[in-house]
Amino acid sequence: LGNVWRFPFLCYRSGGGAFLIPFLIMLVLVGIPLLYMEIAIGQYLRVGPIKALAKVCPLFKGVGMASVAISFIMSIYYNLIITWALYYLINSFQNPLPWQSCNNTWNIPENCTDSITTSNTTVSASQQFFDYNVLQKTEGLESLGGVRWELFGLLILAWVIIYFCIFKGVSWTGKIVYFTSLFPYVVLLAILINNVQLPGAIDGIKYFVTPKWEKLTELQVWVNAAVQVFNSIGIGFGTLISMSSYNQFDNTILKDTLAVSLTNAGTSLFSGFVIFSAFGYMSHMINVPIDHIAVDGKSYNQFCRP
Repeated sequence: LGNVWRFPFLCYRSGGGAFLIPFLIMLVLVGIPLLYMEIAIGQYLRVGPIKALAKVCPLFKGVGMASVAISFIMSIYYNLIITWALYYLINSFQNPLPWQSCNNTWNIPENCTDSITTSNTTVSASQQFFDYNVLQKTEGLESLGGVRWELFGLLILAWVIIYFCIFKGVSWTGKIVYFTSLFPYVVLLAILINNVQLPGAIDGIKYFVTPKWEKLTELQVWVNAAVQVFNSIGIGFGTLISMSSYNQFDNTILKDTLAVSLTNAGTSLFSGFVIFSAFGYMSHMINVPIDHIAVDGKSYNQFCRP
C-alpha cells in the first residue's frame, strides 16, 4: 500500500517528478544502509527484534518492544484497508457499479455529481459511496452510529485468511508470498495497459516524470521522501529482523538488501505510472490542469477508482 497508494499521492503533492529525486537520495543514503543493518542483525543473532536489539545493547530492548508494538498497530490498520478492499470487490460484481451514479439511497443529491469534480461544493458519487455506504459516516461524535456488520464480517474474514497464511510457519508463508507478491504486479500491469489507451493518459505520465525544481527547496518534500522510504521498505517495524533471522548464517546480505530496495523503488515508480496515467485521463475529461484536480489524502483512492 505504501508503494501503490502513498507514493503516487506524495508525488502529486510534491511537484511530480521532483519527488523522485529526494526519494532516490533518501533510499541510497538512509534506506539501503538501515535495511542492510536490520537484515544483518537478524541473520547474525537469529532471534526476534526484542532479543536481538537487547543483545546489541541492553538499553535497546525498549526499542525492540516499541517496534513490535508498531507492527501490531500497523497490522490492525492495514487489515482495515483490506476489509474495505474486500467490500469493494464484492460490490464490483454489480452492474452498474454502485459508486458510478448519484441515484442510490445513500447519496445526497443536492451536492452529488456523477462525474469527476474539482469543486469544493460538490462531492463525487464514488466519494459519497465511501462516506455514506462503506463507512456510513454520521454528523459527528454526538451521533456514533451502529456497527457496520458487513465490514465486521469481512474484517473477521481478513484475519482468518491471514491466519491460514501464517499458521504453518515461515516455510508455508514463503510459498504464499509467491502469489501475494506477484499477483499485484499482474493487476497493476492490466490497469496500466487499460489506462494508456485513454485520452490524456500520456499527459499524466509526463507530469509524473517532469520535475518542478522549486519543490526541492521545501523541507517537507524531503521529510516526506524519508518517511516514504521507511514505510515502504519496513524499516523500524521489526519484521526485517524477524524474517532475516531465518536466513542461512552465510547468506549474502548485500544481495538481499539491493534486491529488496531496488524492487521497492521499482514498484513505487511503476505504481506512479499507473496512477498518473489515470490522473491524465481525469484531467482530460474535466478539462483542467492535472495539478488543479481537487484530491486530498482521504479521497485519493476514491478519486482514482474507475
